[in-house]
Amino acid sequence: MNLRSFLFVPGDSEKKLAKGATVGADALILDLEDAVAAPRKPLAREMVREYLNAHPKQRASQLWVRINPLDEGGLDDLAAVVRAAPDGIVIPKTHGPADVLRLSHYLDVLEKRDDVASTIRILPVATETAQAPFRLGDYANFDLPRLVGLTWGAEDLSAAIGASTNRGADGDWAFTYKMVRSACLLAAKSIDVQAIETLYADFRDSDGLRSSCESAAREGFTGRIAIHPDQVAVINDAFMPSASDVAYARRVIAAFEVASGSGAVGLDGKMLDMPHFKQAQKVLALSEAYSRR
Repeated sequence: MNLRSFLFVPGDSEKKLAKGATVGADALILDLEDAVAAPRKPLAREMVREYLNAHPKQRASQLWVRINPLDEGGLDDLAAVVRAAPDGIVIPKTHGPADVLRLSHYLDVLEKRDDVASTIRILPVATETAQAPFRLGDYANFDLPRLVGLTWGAEDLSAAIGASTNRGADGDWAFTYKMVRSACLLAAKSIDVQAIETLYADFRDSDGLRSSCESAAREGFTGRIAIHPDQVAVINDAFMPSASDVAYARRVIAAFEVASGSGAVGLDGKMLDMPHFKQAQKVLALSEAYSRR
């Protein structure tokens, strides 16, 4: 199932955990990494585990956990939360698919230890180190059945490479980050998993967020990270195929059905071939999946 909105929620804030459940995000990411100060991480692990236990599987939003990097407390995070069966794990600062495979092996063992019946999925932040962008193409060479998507991040990458900013003079992403973003999108598509757009930092700029989301959706991204509850509704709406998109997709499919056996059809004065047919099918599948949510 595709997920449009992933809302970060600090794992050590009872108030924000309670608020997160009410805003309609497709998934909450209960954060044990950047949103939690080092002295509070043991407390956050306990709070997240208790929150997961208090919200069984029949819930409106999926519940994911962002752990710390595996060599910086991430294994301790896993040992604490896997027994409460989160829907997925977000792993930050990965260097490549080998880190995802390593996490998969840990989950194999911990699910067995804790008798977890469901399979815990994985979403890596796949571009936060200087090495990681060069290894995005390697995901196609690994068997990673837990992997549901790839997302990218600009803030940690700029820190990793010593950049003073990740923006150009026009306010858009600088070239390095445009390149990394595109590579992440292509890597996700090459292995048929979700491409998740990075966060939009100005949570008060709803118009800018909507424009950015609509642009990302046109490019092929299927969801986005949110850092504030007010962003969720905008993200959900922007990544939901519009009524006009759905109507056109139905017309495309109908045209191919009428011309049964033909690899190309005419519609509105344009010639359409099989890529258009497949895209129309994807639009309808996304619309149906999101409507059920």
